[in-house]
Amino acid sequence: MTAYIFLADGFEEIEAITPIDILRRAGIQTVTVSISESLRVVGAHHIAVEADCLFSQCDFAEADALILPGGQPGTTNLGAHQQLLDQLKRHFDAGKLTAAICAAPSILGKLNLLNGKEAICYPGVESALQGATISENKVVKSGNTITAKAAGVAIEFALEVVATLKGNEEVQKIARAIYF
Repeated sequence: MTAYIFLADGFEEIEAITPIDILRRAGIQTVTVSISESLRVVGAHHIAVEADCLFSQCDFAEADALILPGGQPGTTNLGAHQQLLDQLKRHFDAGKLTAAICAAPSILGKLNLLNGKEAICYPGVESALQGATISENKVVKSGNTITAKAAGVAIEFALEVVATLKGNEEVQKIARAIYF
């Protein structure tokens, strides 16, 4: 089982690092992908991380999940990367899990991947969730998408990804281990 988390300069650190940690605890191979030509990616709060690989080096054919953290200008940078957008559409069309948190669900909305689905995002970004019914929930699974409101629900978001990929028993195991 493999999940890819895409990093762009200006990503929200909590929304990327928390899912990386939780998914790896669940035994899901979690690969961080820089969309730039550098493995070093600097978050919105000036925390630098080193991605596992560059977008140009990855083969996403076997991906079980593609995950987008929010943050600004990270979301804008992700949304401007045409190869990523094309990959998201292919992945989604194959019925595989596509997940986004905070402002990043706007990318899925602009790609028309939320049509007829329930979704949530950071307050004020809802107009970009084209075709979606806006939820009042903090984390929403609808079909093959998971969306979440903001950094404060990063653990719940990550656990929903784990539940989708590995089931509730694994979620309970992790939740107990981290005293969540």
